[in-house]
Amino acid sequence: MTLPRYKTLTIRTPEGISFPLVLASPLSRFLALAVDTACITLATTLVRAVIQIAGLLGPDLATGVAMVASFVVSLGYPIVLEWYWRGQTLGKRLFRLQVMDAQGLRLQFTQVVIRNLLRVVDALPVAYLVGGLAAFFSARGQRLGDLVANTIVIRHPRVAEPDIDRTLTGKYNSFRDYPHLAARLRQNVSPQEAGVALQALLRRDTLGPEARLELFADVRAYMHAIVPFPPEATDGLSDEHYVRNVVDLLYRGNLAAPPT
Repeated sequence: MTLPRYKTLTIRTPEGISFPLVLASPLSRFLALAVDTACITLATTLVRAVIQIAGLLGPDLATGVAMVASFVVSLGYPIVLEWYWRGQTLGKRLFRLQVMDAQGLRLQFTQVVIRNLLRVVDALPVAYLVGGLAAFFSARGQRLGDLVANTIVIRHPRVAEPDIDRTLTGKYNSFRDYPHLAARLRQNVSPQEAGVALQALLRRDTLGPEARLELFADVRAYMHAIVPFPPEATDGLSDEHYVRNVVDLLYRGNLAAPPT
């Protein structure tokens, strides 16, 4: 029997933009889970200690409240962080992992809830055996919670920092005249989407004329759909200059650090 291989996955959006993604290995996911488990254990221990120190409840009632609080923390920790940090917990951030929709769409709150509720099943009978076996035999490394929620876990590899100043040098950026739209763009564009726009600029000279025009037209349409800038900021801009302005806002200048 030949087992499936799952190292990379290419997702193509309806706009025609392709995202090559590196799927998280079982080992990296296990290490991230270990960190999150330690965080949950620490949080539940603190909750129990506070309840005992307060001494406002009887021993039996205090024990019951502590058990409920532990359950809420263990369930709420991954749900709250994965939703607030767009698919990441402390453990996932440490190991550069991220949960995302399997089709590359924006991660929904219901998906976050479903995949974490099903941890109870994935953890059976011990040490995440069910979830580990499901991920091992899945072509995309999905445990049962991921399969039901239609999510995947990817890894962001460390890459050499590109020379942003050299790539973006020389041209006036009319988008900077609209700081509220620039801030909204940074908030709504994911790291994968920002990376595609940056790579388009870095690799533009390796493309043929037709492929280059088509690529920048697709990226421009995609970014414009996320946050449209007014006509006075975009009139006369080529698709390539438009994308350059977007990358400038996302990666450089006084608008803080690149999206992470």
